[in-house]
Amino acid sequence: MQFLNKASGMAIALLLKALPVSAEPFDSPEILIIGDSQISFGSGPAFLEFFSNIKTHCKPNAEQKQHLERLGKMRVGVIGVRSSSIPSWTARSGKGKDTICKVDPKWRVNAGAYGFVNKSGNKYVQIGEGRDYQFCAANTSPLEEMLRDDYYDPKLILMSFLGNSAKRWANSPEAAIRDVQKLKTQLPPDLPCIFMTTAPAYKKKIVDLRLRAQKNLMDAFKTSGLRCSFVPGSTSETVAANQGNKEYFRLNKKGMVKDPYHPNEAAAKNFFALEMDQICTAIFTQISPTKEQS
Repeated sequence: MQFLNKASGMAIALLLKALPVSAEPFDSPEILIIGDSQISFGSGPAFLEFFSNIKTHCKPNAEQKQHLERLGKMRVGVIGVRSSSIPSWTARSGKGKDTICKVDPKWRVNAGAYGFVNKSGNKYVQIGEGRDYQFCAANTSPLEEMLRDDYYDPKLILMSFLGNSAKRWANSPEAAIRDVQKLKTQLPPDLPCIFMTTAPAYKKKIVDLRLRAQKNLMDAFKTSGLRCSFVPGSTSETVAANQGNKEYFRLNKKGMVKDPYHPNEAAAKNFFALEMDQICTAIFTQISPTKEQS
């Protein structure tokens, strides 16, 4: 009898092992930030802190507090992917999509992730690997795959890009319009959204190019009719803070700036302090009921 019980137990165990294990339903962050390598190399923690504490930073009035309830638990996910931009996130194939989905041959990771979408303790991840980063499927873009029906369902999305498309947008207003129109077709029409260009760089030459790109991109948002709020990251205040300021960029052993493109965490904190009013206005504009009905 004991042998039969033992044999039966082993058979049941083997049967259970052979059966497919049902995956737990994906739990989406309510606030989602996607961007480029500035998130990985400096601004990720600042994005997470700011949007995790909207009530503290934005000091909402009674009506705005009610609007914030529309964001549910306000869990924040922040993902920044190497040299990415709007064309990479909206590409359904080719080199643009590879920026998001192709495994980095050297480092084996291509993104930085923070908050609700990364509890591992290691900020570096590879998009396409792990249940929180399944954005890569044939014939769909990373953005479409992220926002598919059974996956990410944010109540507010913020996109932060500029540098990796700076030449493209600065030199061609038409390209900026095409990129924004494509983004418009892939964003759910009822999803509150903010687009914020990235923080200014160290060198004036880089900043000047990005200012031209930012202007053309702002115009493209107006032309396309995309309902996202646009927050310019390069303003007279933020340029004055970052351009030529060695304290806000990583230095080599000789004390020279070794990376003029990615402001450090101290710069990111200051950037959010300078941009706070614009960001808060954008948040409340997007989550108000009147915006949803427009």
